[in-house]
Amino acid sequence: MRDPAADLPALLGAPALAPERGLFTLAEMAPERLHRLVARSVRLFRDRGAHDRPLRDRVVGVLFTRTSTRTRTAFQSATVRLGGTPVAYGPGDLQLNTGESVADTGRVLGAMLDLLVARTAGPLAELRELSRAGGLPVVNAMAAEEHPTQGVCDLAVLSLAFGDLSGIRLLYVGEGNNTATALAHGLAAVSGAEVTFATPPGYGLPAGALATARANAKAAGARIEEIHALADAPAEVDVVYTTRWQTTGTSKPDPSWREAFRPFHVDGPLLARWPRALFLHDLPAHRGDEVAGEVLDGPRSLAWTQAAMKLPSAMAVLEQATGSLPG
Repeated sequence: MRDPAADLPALLGAPALAPERGLFTLAEMAPERLHRLVARSVRLFRDRGAHDRPLRDRVVGVLFTRTSTRTRTAFQSATVRLGGTPVAYGPGDLQLNTGESVADTGRVLGAMLDLLVARTAGPLAELRELSRAGGLPVVNAMAAEEHPTQGVCDLAVLSLAFGDLSGIRLLYVGEGNNTATALAHGLAAVSGAEVTFATPPGYGLPAGALATARANAKAAGARIEEIHALADAPAEVDVVYTTRWQTTGTSKPDPSWREAFRPFHVDGPLLARWPRALFLHDLPAHRGDEVAGEVLDGPRSLAWTQAAMKLPSAMAVLEQATGSLPG
């Protein structure tokens, strides 16, 4: 009889820990790599068939424990378009829901999947742990701290509209949430970018994220500022960007928070301060709260182009995560 102990290393499967891989935060991505990812997103926006199905024979887990329309559809569709097979999980589908640890879950998924895309709205550290325990790439499709795939999409839309983004001037209006953090880290890699975050007092970007973005911006010759009154907004901007006031998976402790946000409503008169500026919104939108319908559906709005860009940018992210990004 063969001694099973002799084959124990092979029987154990994946190692307990491996180096983390994937896309967790844009702050960790080298500027040239981010620029390649953005350029690839624009290329795929113009031609969704500009690839040779690099995910064929690969299985991609798509774990969404929070609501999603654009990001979830984009990553599942992107997997299919690139030749892969998606395996979708909802909030109650995995044993994480019954108390299994993140590490144990990661180890099992790593033995069966080639890549995991995950939206949890939980701590980013959990996604890193899934990657290390499973030895597989993990794409952060939104964690509490950051929504980096939205940042890639946003930069791609800006690149589509403006071409070279050097020196772009962007005003973000609203809460310093995970989308804002991704935008800060993304634009910190753009030479000469001038980015102003206009946030209600007490609802700015997390201090650590803002400090990191500013440090990276300084290296790129960019500038990132935060203000708390629209009266202090720059005289000239190229883009006005807002998001909904209530971020997915979060709640605000102050019951009267809406009063603090009302001065940050983006309507026609506000946008008229910058007659040439384009408008962005990552959606879903609540008309009458963060934005007026006349702005969201108006001639200067790129919100629906942003929504369409979610698919090609997801395709580019999947290519990069699997090592198949061209060029």
